[in-house]
Amino acid sequence: MSDKKIIGIIPSRYSSSRLPGKPLVDICGKPMIWWVYNQVKKVKQFDDIYVATDDERIEKVCKEYGMNVIMTSNNHPTHIHRLHEVSNKVDADLYVCVCGDEPLIKPEVIEKVIPEKVEPVTISILMREFTEPTEVIDPGNIKITTNAEGYCVALSRSPIPFPYKTIQFKYKKIVGVECYNKKALEYFVSTEPGCIEKIEDITLMRYLENRIPMKFTLVETNALSVDTQRDLEKVRKIISERNENDN
Repeated sequence: MSDKKIIGIIPSRYSSSRLPGKPLVDICGKPMIWWVYNQVKKVKQFDDIYVATDDERIEKVCKEYGMNVIMTSNNHPTHIHRLHEVSNKVDADLYVCVCGDEPLIKPEVIEKVIPEKVEPVTISILMREFTEPTEVIDPGNIKITTNAEGYCVALSRSPIPFPYKTIQFKYKKIVGVECYNKKALEYFVSTEPGCIEKIEDITLMRYLENRIPMKFTLVETNALSVDTQRDLEKVRKIISERNENDN
C-alpha cells in the first residue's frame, strides 16, 4: 500500500450512441462493469474503488454484485467533471480513472499510471503504440505526441506527427487510464473549453491549451475498448477462451 491515498474510479454511463446500456451488456454471464471492476480491484496500490454513475440501473447492478458505487449528476459534460464530483465526496491524494469499457485491462498496466511524486497539479495518463494502420486514420482514436520526457506537446484526431521527412516512428494513442490530483480536477472544471478543444472535441486539450503539463507513460497492452457490437463480440470470445483455458 502506498503512503498516498489512491482511489480507483470507474466512470460508467448508461447512454452510448453506438452501444446503448454498454456497462450492463453480458460478457460470459457477467455485466461488463463487473469485469472492469474486478480487474481494477487487483491493483494493490488502491485504497478503495468506486463505480461513478448517473444511472439507477447501473447502481442497482453494482450493489447486487457487491461493488462500491457512487451516484453522480447526469449533467456532467465530461468524465473529468464526474471525477471532480467524486473527489468532493471522497478525499484522496490521487484519483485514478479507468474507463468502464475496458474489461481486458490488466492491473499491472493500470499501476503504471501512478506517479512516484505528486506534483502541485498532477496529470498522468497512459498511451500505447498503434498496432493497425487503420487505427491511425480513425478519428475516434486520439493521437498523441510527447517530448523526450514524456510530456504531451500535441493531441489530435488527425494522424500526428505528419510523416513529412520520415516514416520511422510509431503513432501513439491514449489508453483509458488517467490519474489526477484534486488541483488538476479543480483546474479543469473551473476553466472554459478553448478553441481547439471545441473544434477537435478532445477533453484533455483544455490542459494543453493552457500549458498545464500532462505526463504520458508508454505501455504495452492489447486491451480492447468496447465501443461497438463488433468490439463486444471480440471481447466475449477472448474472455470465453481465457475461461476455458483456466478450467
